[in-house]
Amino acid sequence: MDILIKPIVTEKMTAQGETLNRYGFIVDKRANKLQIRKTIEEMYGVKVQAVNTMRYGGKLKSRYTRSGIQEGKTASYKKAVVTLAEGDTIDFYSNI
Repeated sequence: MDILIKPIVTEKMTAQGETLNRYGFIVDKRANKLQIRKTIEEMYGVKVQAVNTMRYGGKLKSRYTRSGIQEGKTASYKKAVVTLAEGDTIDFYSNI
């Protein structure tokens, strides 16, 4: 199971990374906190202090077009906010 899907790089998560040493990831819906902790520690070589997870359900969306109303749904996902130990950091921009 591929646990980490992608990191969350937004203004809010970047600010939390700088001040509170927290980083966000989109993770597999079936992954639990222990699996997320183990994967991040192995992948980035850091010590994880805490893992908080949130599940987001998909939203119903509709738009108006010439041919009528188009309706659909966005995908649901699970988000993990990881707090690292003091002194550890993750640099998402190093390999760009």
